[in-house]
Amino acid sequence: METNPSSAGGQDHRSQARKATASGWIGSALEYYDFFIYAQAAALIFPQLFFPSGNPKIAIVASLATYGVGYVARPIGAVVLGHWGDTHGRKNVLLVCMFLMGFSTMAVGLLPTYQHVGLLAPALLVALRLIQGFAVAGEISGASSMILEHAPFGRRGYYASFTLQGVQAGQILAAAVFLPLAYYMEESAFNAWGWRIPFLLSSVVLIAGYIIRREVHETPAFAKEDAIGGVPKSPIAEAFRYNWPDMVRVVLCSLMNVIPVVATIFGAAYAVQPSYGIGFSKSVYLWIPVIGNIVAVLVIPYVGNLSDRIGRRLPIIVGALGAGLLSFGYLYAISIRNVPLAIVMSILMWGIIYQGYNAIFPSFYPELFPTRSRVSAMAIGQNIGTTITALMPALFAYVAPPGSHDVPLLIGAITFGVTIIAAATAWTARENFRVRLSDLGERDAVPIDKQSYELLRAETIAEGKKALA
Repeated sequence: METNPSSAGGQDHRSQARKATASGWIGSALEYYDFFIYAQAAALIFPQLFFPSGNPKIAIVASLATYGVGYVARPIGAVVLGHWGDTHGRKNVLLVCMFLMGFSTMAVGLLPTYQHVGLLAPALLVALRLIQGFAVAGEISGASSMILEHAPFGRRGYYASFTLQGVQAGQILAAAVFLPLAYYMEESAFNAWGWRIPFLLSSVVLIAGYIIRREVHETPAFAKEDAIGGVPKSPIAEAFRYNWPDMVRVVLCSLMNVIPVVATIFGAAYAVQPSYGIGFSKSVYLWIPVIGNIVAVLVIPYVGNLSDRIGRRLPIIVGALGAGLLSFGYLYAISIRNVPLAIVMSILMWGIIYQGYNAIFPSFYPELFPTRSRVSAMAIGQNIGTTITALMPALFAYVAPPGSHDVPLLIGAITFGVTIIAAATAWTARENFRVRLSDLGERDAVPIDKQSYELLRAETIAEGKKALA
């Protein structure tokens, strides 16, 4: 996979690389569609449906907290599903994640509301959110590892970036389902039953995802480890024993999830919930992250390809600091009710600058770890970091509650401080983009020289173009 293969073998490798990439893209899109329709609902309508209506401020905080609860289960899911991925294969763990996510999301669409069953409604909502969080914990690490291990040498950043392009596409799909419902339906009908439609559509998600993912072979790297008896009994123990410094780096870099939290969760509540007094309509606000995500889908492959040329760290650092600074402008645009400015700031912060991190971490993280414990190490580190940031919407609502006049300054300052931590951590990591897959994770791994790397990369691209022709 990393040297010049024979024609037949090379074509088979490229075919599987394309299938793995398509599987990772579509699987991530479908699975994160499930995850983000919950996020949209938690910000837009769940405060009115699943919590007591006597105090709207408490309802907003409680609803955003249920969004964060899903992330509480993610470290547990990372341990269980990471172990599964490193001992039973990348393909198997991705199928497990998909089925758990699909069934739990459909169940949300069938829940009774607070008006009908009282406190049982939010209790059931929390339980299903925990299952969602458990399931999604293995998705990015499993999909990233699968694509990385199928990708041609010198093109890992480009191929792995499609994992996150799929995630952004899932967010577009989630908003695209809510947009016509929020626009065309009467608010009473939408609150009564219309909100259930996106959740019940997960049945389609489940079927489509299974059909696509069953076509992909297990990765050559894992198959080799399995054939020689190299699959560890406890990949998690190995990860903590040998790779804990890099796991800490992944935790701290994953705090960059604060940017999508600001853009799609707290931003939605700030703009739409009546108690904040901004007054954006739901249909108008939903277009803001949609446009940002459309731009992100276009930008991501170019940034992934760039990282194959200049390395992973620099784009991550620039993306982290730039997105953190732009969060001030994004929240300010919402605070002054300027929709065009909010859209521009969303495109800059979320659609372009943040992708310096977002497009690259699917290759940057797994390149830090060996095949034997790659899924476990990445899943645990990433999910601990994202769990911390997922609790921030409730923190933001507490620090800058409805009625506060300093929301852009307070929330922007917290966001920028978090992105500084992520950028500084990325600076301390080593560059592995020119290290061969067989050497990844080894402390004494030495990148090949730049001239040889560029030659091999050029030959890989040329062979791929020849095969496509």
